[in-house]
Amino acid sequence: MKTILQATLALGLVASPAKAAELTVLTAGDQNMVDYINDYLGPLFEKENPGNTVRVVGTGPGDAGSQKITERFKAQADAGSEKWDTDVAVVHEKFAGPMVTAGYLEAYRPKIDTGKMVTRANADMALGSNVSGYVMPMFNSQTAIAYNPAMVPNPPKSYDELVAWAKEHPKQFGYNGIKGGASGVSFVMGWIYAYGEGDAKKLMNGPFDEAETKKWDKAFASLKEFTTNATLTPGNAGTLDMLSRGEIAMGPVWVDMFYSWQADGRLPPELKLVLPAPGMPGQPMHYVIPAKSANEALAEKFVALATSPEVQADGIVKKFNWYPGIDAEFVKPKLDEATWNKLFVDISPEDLAKYGKPFPIAPYNKAILEAYERQTAN
Repeated sequence: MKTILQATLALGLVASPAKAAELTVLTAGDQNMVDYINDYLGPLFEKENPGNTVRVVGTGPGDAGSQKITERFKAQADAGSEKWDTDVAVVHEKFAGPMVTAGYLEAYRPKIDTGKMVTRANADMALGSNVSGYVMPMFNSQTAIAYNPAMVPNPPKSYDELVAWAKEHPKQFGYNGIKGGASGVSFVMGWIYAYGEGDAKKLMNGPFDEAETKKWDKAFASLKEFTTNATLTPGNAGTLDMLSRGEIAMGPVWVDMFYSWQADGRLPPELKLVLPAPGMPGQPMHYVIPAKSANEALAEKFVALATSPEVQADGIVKKFNWYPGIDAEFVKPKLDEATWNKLFVDISPEDLAKYGKPFPIAPYNKAILEAYERQTAN
């Protein structure tokens, strides 16, 4: 009897499930980032991994949210903690490089199947820092030029064509300069990529060289002239408002914001988008896994699910109008034709790959904004 009992207990131990875990996810960004994990991604993960739970903590919008995550990692690293209290984090692009350099992150991308589905360069170089293997893009946001086809039947396909069009149609192009939103900032960065006499790739990838900042005078002089023919808008929303009322015919916008406004009926459905050569910046949000996650294998499963074609299609594209973090061609079979056409007919995956640029690295970004204020705004 004792032998049978011992055997039964042994079998019970073998058959018992792995200990359930609580996966802690920190996310920077607006409340919609927290809601996305709380309402959609977390429940989906829990369903596929019974017994495990997902706890999400929002750290706040903008750079401050990612800074708080960096500080949390640093505090635990400095304290020599064996296991950290975070399993997955979602951070802005500019924070990924410093986190890698500081040794705070696990190089997990080669370990998950979806790692092979990432093709955009911003998953390897983040504003001049090599982050290859350490990040998976949650999504890619992108700026583009929105236009009214009734007023612009043949939209400009390049900055050169846009300049010519604006001369012929004074005040019909609107942007917010560099105040009130990053769509105008993106347009300015694209202008320097197009007309700066230095190396645009160096601005995007570094290293910083003070001499490069002396090569923009002609570009800013031409931008000042262009701006006299443009309408200055109050910000991201202001550009969309003026487009919706027909007060301007074209202007730079965030693509996801554009489609969300159309879905809400705040923008006419006939408005369209174009991404002009040589390109405009956008930026991803990245999934990272800290180097000392207490649930490393489960964290990798979470990111693999979050970046799967199915979730990228249903969660990222359908729910938020973001561009997927993985290559769009993997997502296309999971989307209905109407959704695909809405997001990719105006700007194709090929356009994104060719003309979707990163923002300049931080010191060049700062120098361009200061030069704009000094040479264009006055």
